[in-house]
Amino acid sequence: MDNQRRLVVFTGNLAYSVRKGIVEIDRSLAGLSWLVLVHSPKKSARQLLRSQWRNLRRNGWRWLPYQMADLWQRLRPAAGGPPTPDAPGYEFSATALAAQPNVRVLQVADIHGSEALAALSDFAPHVGLSLAAPILRRALFAVPAAGTVNLHKGKVPDYRGMPPAFWELWNDETTVGCTVHWVDDQLDTGEVAAEAVVEREKHSSLRGLQLRLDEIGVELMRDVVGEIVAGRRPAIPQPAGGRTYRKPTLAQMAALQRKLSATEVSRHSVTECLAKAALSVAARRSWQLGAHAVLAPRITVLLYHRVTDSVRDNLSVGIEQFERQMSLLRQHCCVLSLDEVLACRTIPRSSKPLVCVTFDDGYLDNYVNAVPSLLRHQVPAAFFVATGIVNSTRRFAHDIRRGNPPIPMMQWEHLRRMQAAGFSIGSHTVSHIDCASEPADVVWDELCQSLSDLRRELAVQDCIFAYPYGGRQHMTADRLELVRRAGYAGCLSAYGGSNQGRVDPFNVVRRGINWEFSDQSFLLQCVGLT
Repeated sequence: MDNQRRLVVFTGNLAYSVRKGIVEIDRSLAGLSWLVLVHSPKKSARQLLRSQWRNLRRNGWRWLPYQMADLWQRLRPAAGGPPTPDAPGYEFSATALAAQPNVRVLQVADIHGSEALAALSDFAPHVGLSLAAPILRRALFAVPAAGTVNLHKGKVPDYRGMPPAFWELWNDETTVGCTVHWVDDQLDTGEVAAEAVVEREKHSSLRGLQLRLDEIGVELMRDVVGEIVAGRRPAIPQPAGGRTYRKPTLAQMAALQRKLSATEVSRHSVTECLAKAALSVAARRSWQLGAHAVLAPRITVLLYHRVTDSVRDNLSVGIEQFERQMSLLRQHCCVLSLDEVLACRTIPRSSKPLVCVTFDDGYLDNYVNAVPSLLRHQVPAAFFVATGIVNSTRRFAHDIRRGNPPIPMMQWEHLRRMQAAGFSIGSHTVSHIDCASEPADVVWDELCQSLSDLRRELAVQDCIFAYPYGGRQHMTADRLELVRRAGYAGCLSAYGGSNQGRVDPFNVVRRGINWEFSDQSFLLQCVGLT
């Protein structure tokens, strides 16, 4: 084995973003060998009580409900059950990582202890990666021949310490940073190997920015490791000065949340929100307790357009909001791919709502913001793109009418990566026409050209069509016959409702989701009783 291709990962939390970083680096460089040291200390009852007392003194009464919520999350069964090998994102699961023949994962009680040091010495790594690791001592980080690099989700030198994005928002910064730096004897002070910034948008939330930093961090570390393995050492000294931050108190976290919430506008009163929440809980409980055995079985197909924090309109949901919704789907629903939906000529009964996720138009934020959450929660999805607007600077008529600034669209390369990850790509015409109002020959040309584009660029075979605008008035019987004749395998609308009893592949109804849906009202849509 080439020693330059031996990598050790130091971590205290083998979380999704850490696993994804390892897998993406392993994909990009052939012949790597990995040792993953996971710091998993065992604390005595006395140590735990002392820690609880310190946190109670620091955070006051807020610590008690915080700990109760944390305990509930730990005791609750994992959402969605075990990972499914054919689901998008499975390769980033702990199960898949542990099964990699070139990866050894070693849990140690002390990452600086004799067991970890012996394993590290035997492995003889070329480079170390500090990913969500505790503070490393020289006896550990200096063992790799080329040194150790740390992924720090903050701008240095001004935002050393933790947590990601919090203090930048606290200080009203317009950007948040992500840095890969060499580890030295102090905290986050080593030479910078790579750095990037994420723009703060009008409606950015703390969690939304942290999700973006997770993805940027994976890309930065992948590129830096590629440089190091190639024999280079990217390194720029940090400027003098700077500041190191510590973890905020719960009071500070609440204060920041109030500050950020002030920019959000709700169209619903507190009474309306409570009523919808009560209705949602009642609907889901009644479905689980027997309504699913009495009422017609149904599949709810959800329709999204944009996942962004730049605007709040009826075509967008927020980044953090979408992440929560995908988590809720995994926890409370049975998620189907669109191919599985079309195969359900007779819909099976299920005590969990049957749900499918789709996207229309082809905005770049689908790839940047939605796909990472879909992969994280292993949610299959179908994306319907206007092929003449993909890979171009053309704009949708509905964006021009709204007065929106130009919105970036996906490129074919983005769609190829999504398809390779297990997502379905379908047609939304070439130029987003209204199929009912355009002449038959124009509709026919658009249907055929879009299908040809998708087959040429993506080798799509059984292509599905979602007609633009999606209302009942935007599709006619004769235009639907053109869809069949052109060779499409199905047709999706967007005027609401759920598919009940059976699925008509050329009349799949969908429910639109936007930023106005609370978590409870979102789940109510998934049940499909309204």
